[in-house]
Amino acid sequence: MNSRMNITCDRKPCYDIVFSADFDDLITELSGFHIAERKVAVITDTNVKELYGEQIMALLDGNCKKSVLYAFEAGEEHKTLDTVKDIYRFLIEEKFDRKDLLLALGGGVTGDITGYTAATYLRGIDFIQIPTTLLAQADSSIGGKTGVDFEGYKNMVGAFYMPKLVYMNVSTLKTLSDRQFYSGFAEIMKHGLIKDAFFYEWLLDHMYEICDREPETLLEMVEKSSLIKKLVVEKDPTEKGDRALLNFGHTIGHAIEKYKNFTMTHGECVALGAVAAAFISWKHEWLSMEEYYEIRDMFVPFNLPISIEGIDPEEILRLTRSDKKVEGNHIKFILLKKVGKAVIDKTVSDQDILNALNEIHYVEDPTA
Repeated sequence: MNSRMNITCDRKPCYDIVFSADFDDLITELSGFHIAERKVAVITDTNVKELYGEQIMALLDGNCKKSVLYAFEAGEEHKTLDTVKDIYRFLIEEKFDRKDLLLALGGGVTGDITGYTAATYLRGIDFIQIPTTLLAQADSSIGGKTGVDFEGYKNMVGAFYMPKLVYMNVSTLKTLSDRQFYSGFAEIMKHGLIKDAFFYEWLLDHMYEICDREPETLLEMVEKSSLIKKLVVEKDPTEKGDRALLNFGHTIGHAIEKYKNFTMTHGECVALGAVAAAFISWKHEWLSMEEYYEIRDMFVPFNLPISIEGIDPEEILRLTRSDKKVEGNHIKFILLKKVGKAVIDKTVSDQDILNALNEIHYVEDPTA
C-alpha cells in the first residue's frame, strides 16, 4: 500500500511525495493533474530510457493528450545549459505550451535538468519528479532545487522551482549498480548526521538489510530520510538559513568532484567531504576523537571512500573558494556540534581545510 507525505511552502500545502513499490498507481496520481487535457514530455537519460522509458510511455498511452520522450546522454558531464537548450528546442518542435507537463524520469541529474527547464521554459511549466536512484529519492527530488553545472562548477546556474508531485518507486533501486546505490547512501547518512541521531543509529542497526536492498527496509529508510529533508526545506525553502545544513560534506565534496573531472560519483565525493568536515569538527573540539572515527568508518560498509589518492590539496582548496557557498571571503562551512546537530560556521580557515584534506589524502609510504 502506498503512503504519502505533503510538503508545505509558506505553511501552505505545496506538493505530495508518494512512496510506492511499483508504478501501478502512477497514472492515478497523474490524473489528478488533468493529463487527459495536456501534452506530457518524459525527460530522461539514455540509461534510464532503456530501463523504464517503454514502461512509462505505455502507461501514458491513451491517458494524456499526447506523450513524447526526450533522452539526453547520461552522465554529470551533460548537466549543462547545452542540454537544456536541446530540450527547449524539442519542446518547441513538439508545440508544448505553458499548460503542458514535464516528467523527470531518472536520477539527480535528470531531476535537476528537467526542473530547471520547467522553471525557465515559457517562464514556467509544471513538472513532476519520478526519481529512480537512491540519491534522487532520498535527497535531490525534494525541495525544489533545480539547476545545471557551468564550465565544471557544480549547480552554478539554477532556480528554486517546486514540482507538482514526487512519485518514488523504490523497486527501481534494484536495478542500480552497487556503486550508484551506495552513492545515494551518502546523502541518507548526511541526513542522520546533521539532524537526527536516532536515524543515524537506525542506519547502523539496519546495515545488513540496507546492503541486501531488502524492500521494506529501503521503503522505511527513504521515508525517514525524506521526512528529515521535508522538515528542513519547509522551514527554509530558499536557503536563507537552516537549509544550508544540507550542504554538509558538499563544500569539499564538490571541489573533489570537479578536481576529478566527475569521474567519481557525487555520493563518493560527499562521503569524502563529510569525513573532512567531521575531522574539522573534531579539531574544533565539538566531536570527540571516538565520534570522528565512528563517523568516518560508518561509510566503509557501504563501499564509500574515506580516503583518496592522487590529489593536490592546495588546488582543491582553491576550488572550494569557487563554490557557490562562499559569501564574501568566507565559506559557509557545515560542521557537527554532535551527531544529529549541525551548524553553519564561517570561521573555518584555509589551514583547517588543508589539514582536513591531508587527513583524507592517502599517500603510500615509500618505505613500506
